[in-house]
Formats: sequence, C-alpha cells, structure tokens
Amino acid sequence: MKIHEIERRQAQPQHLEIVLHLDPSLFWFQGHFAVQPLLPGVAQLDWVMHYAITLLAPDYRFHSIQNVKFQAPLLPETTVTLILDWNSERQMLSFSYQRHDGEARHTASSGKIRLCR
Repeated sequence: MKIHEIERRQAQPQHLEIVLHLDPSLFWFQGHFAVQPLLPGVAQLDWVMHYAITLLAPDYRFHSIQNVKFQAPLLPETTVTLILDWNSERQMLSFSYQRHDGEARHTASSGKIRLCR
C-alpha cells in the first residue's frame, strides 16, 4: 500500500509540508513489532528522500545524513505532517515529522540530510 497523503502544501519552492495518515496496512508496519507496530526510521528516511528528490531537489541524490533524532514512535492510525526545507546553497535538506494531537503537534523525528548532484 502506498503512503496515504491527506494534504500537500508548498507555499515556497524550498519548503514543503505533507500531511500523512499512517494506515495500519502499510507494508512498513508488517513485522515491525508484533505487540506494537511502529514506523521504522528507515521508512521515515525513505519517505523524506522520495519527496525531496521528487518535489524539491529533482537533480540531486542522497549524499549523507548529517544528523537524525527519533524522539517518539510513529504508530498506526496516526496523522503526521512531514516538513521539508531545502537549502540549495548548502545542499542541505532539513526534515521533521510532527505528530498531530488535536490542534497541537509534537516532533516525532527530525534531521538533516546532505544531497549532491
């Protein structure tokens, strides 16, 4: 099953926000813990790169992870906003996943990835 996008906002060419619903039937949840499934960090990074090279920096590819912090698990049936900021001069992509809790948002993970041509 593909990522379930609820909304996509791109007010500026270098800034993108995508609201996602984490459907429990996603491939990534299968076998990634029987008692309490959670979205693996590798899936989160895969989605970051997918949106980055598709919508923000199409001529770039992955170079290295500068830092990444996983602060809270992303669980099935959660709504999250993926925020991407692209700095072409520094070739640096910043990202964060924000969990929705009513009107409030809480950072679940964040980091910086260097891209190259």
